[in-house]
Amino acid sequence: MSLLSPSARDTAQATILTLIAGIADAVGYITMGGVFAANMTGNTVLAGIAAAQRNYTDAWHHLAPLLAFFVGAMLSRLLLRLSHKPTIGLLVEAALLAVVGFLPLDREVAVMIVAVAMGVQASAITHFGGSAVSTVVVTSTLARTADALLDRLWSGEKKQLPAVTNLPLLGFTWMGYLVGAVAGTLLLAVMPYPLLVPVALLGLLLLI
Repeated sequence: MSLLSPSARDTAQATILTLIAGIADAVGYITMGGVFAANMTGNTVLAGIAAAQRNYTDAWHHLAPLLAFFVGAMLSRLLLRLSHKPTIGLLVEAALLAVVGFLPLDREVAVMIVAVAMGVQASAITHFGGSAVSTVVVTSTLARTADALLDRLWSGEKKQLPAVTNLPLLGFTWMGYLVGAVAGTLLLAVMPYPLLVPVALLGLLLLI
């Protein structure tokens, strides 16, 4: 039984997952040829720029992780339909990240595996405390944080607008992604297998 309240547990889980995504993106971008493992919006834009510049090899390097991410998300959805719990999906994610952490893989293979893992994460848990929150990108989270903050500062005139109530959850998940990116960059300087840290974080997440 968790010692945390349901609200605190949801916030902790979402924050840990965005921390993992931030680490994966930073490590992937720095060590795997400037490719994001979780941020598929970034990969899409970079692929478009490369295609416009007729650098089709670079465009493919950014598009391939999208396919891997898509496969990971489909796998995660299948596991949810079979088990009705996110636990198995998160264990699969941890196993994939551990493979990249322990095995000397080619960087293209490594980023594809990490992208699959991030796809699994993206679909494993999509709601926290009744709020839909992505744990692999934070653009929409930042927009919803702005919505929630404005609604809190000006409580009137919210007719016909969807309620955005969980400001701490939104704020912490955005901060988790930022802290993860910082941590991933710093981990590269102090340990040979930085993606083992997200594996440990997933183990912590399954305990809370």
